[in-house]
Amino acid sequence: MLNKTDKGRAELQPGQRTLGQRERAVLLVADGRKASASLEALFGGLGADIVRGLLAQGYIVDETPLAPPAPPPTEPAASKGSVDAFSGPRSLASARMFLFDLSERMFAPRDKALALHFRDALREARDAGAMLAVSREMLVAIERMAGADRADAISERLAKLLPESALQDA
Repeated sequence: MLNKTDKGRAELQPGQRTLGQRERAVLLVADGRKASASLEALFGGLGADIVRGLLAQGYIVDETPLAPPAPPPTEPAASKGSVDAFSGPRSLASARMFLFDLSERMFAPRDKALALHFRDALREARDAGAMLAVSREMLVAIERMAGADRADAISERLAKLLPESALQDA
């Protein structure tokens, strides 16, 4: 971001004309909010030379913030033994919310009655067995609507949300 120095502000005061019209125009729009590239593109690309000249003569300064340090490289999810980068808690509540959301995204736009059926069934599911029964019914419907690959992917995602104990009981 280019901004005027005190020398640049003085140049723009009435009665001060040491720069040419183009230099003054670039100086005028150097307000600390425009990127250097936008000023350099002025006048059919001639702005780059003007900007360099104004910087060299001390009329403007480059106040571009330094780029933040790059985050440390993360280990790919596959090397952690997981296909999915989910890091939330494994719980029936997480799985239930996932299924409610899935019902809204997959079924509500296409079949409102089926979405309502799954919402009601999930509300009534009081234990892991009942919730797993609803999820199996949902997966069958997803397979019919979106194919086996999509149903398999959702099944894997659901398995990552369910507690280990619920998976062993299934």
